[in-house]
Amino acid sequence: MEFFFKYKIVILRSIGAFLLILGFVVHFWAMPKTVAVSANDIAAANVARMEASISGHKKSTKTTKPNMSHFSKSLASKQQKQLEYLTIFAMIFGVLFLAYSFLKKEND
Repeated sequence: MEFFFKYKIVILRSIGAFLLILGFVVHFWAMPKTVAVSANDIAAANVARMEASISGHKKSTKTTKPNMSHFSKSLASKQQKQLEYLTIFAMIFGVLFLAYSFLKKEND
């Protein structure tokens, strides 16, 4: 405990800087980027998908599977929200740790 009180300012600044950097890294690395795709690329992808569907098509008995797409969509949206909250909280706590380390008076 004596170690913590001796180096409290350094520890608080280190934790604050780490959380602030973590927030920026999560924000810029994990958030999806919009990419400009030309109409020709979209059309080529659609043609390739149709050709693959035709070549892989075979006559067999179809088994119906339950539609689970709504679960994956809700999971993806929930994960996106969690990443946003993680980013916000990491940045807020990082700034608070840094501010507290600079504003706290030394009692000797």
